[in-house]
Amino acid sequence: MPLLAIDVGNAHTVLALVQDGVVSRDWRVSTDLHRTADEWAVLLRGLLGRHLGEVDGVAVCSTVPAVTQSAREMLARHFPDVAHVVVEPGVRTGLPVLTDNPREVGTDRIVNSLAALTSYGSPAIVVDFGGTATTFDVVNAQGQYVGGAITPGIELSLEALGRRGAQLRQVEIVRPRSVIARNTVEALQSGVVFGTAAQVEGIVERMLADLGHAVGEVAVISTGYLADLVREECGCFTHHDPWLTHIGLEMVFRRNS
Repeated sequence: MPLLAIDVGNAHTVLALVQDGVVSRDWRVSTDLHRTADEWAVLLRGLLGRHLGEVDGVAVCSTVPAVTQSAREMLARHFPDVAHVVVEPGVRTGLPVLTDNPREVGTDRIVNSLAALTSYGSPAIVVDFGGTATTFDVVNAQGQYVGGAITPGIELSLEALGRRGAQLRQVEIVRPRSVIARNTVEALQSGVVFGTAAQVEGIVERMLADLGHAVGEVAVISTGYLADLVREECGCFTHHDPWLTHIGLEMVFRRNS
């Protein structure tokens, strides 16, 4: 039976049915800090319908503390008979975290790194293209999480330009015709697409140097719903795994159930 894996991000929440590393169904909704536990339950029943009765458990990772609390309350109140795991400090992942304060590392980053280590081996670098932030996470050759980097996400960058630029505006996030743009809309698109690609390549190159490994010796995985916009402009990726977080959630659930 499949697991319901829920990845709560700052802007969107992605729900997926996962079984043995394969996603069969998925849904994307906005992340609402004010959505109550009861509202989450109604939303869950409405989205999943008959599939809700087929799941054998629920796993949640969240970067939004208010939603984490609502999700925990929703599971306890509305689905008390369904096994569940909310990924947080104290939950077994099997991944050593060697940062200054392991408790402050986002649970989605730990889940991504666990899935990358399990699926692609170590050392590994995961680049997760979210709308609010692009995160970089590193697993060393010993299979330990050693840290990473966080940069502004593509949507956040465009939103900031639209708000602070007197003659700029919100534009569709697509690849422009050329890096040399001939109008303002394409100039914004060129900057965000090719600028992000260059930034990713530069950070990954520096991370490889810090690890002491050459290109080709490290698995570099792209994930996140905006990865398709940029990853083909980058020459550093060895794998693309759009469901890395949800597959990692299944791994954590099985280890704790």
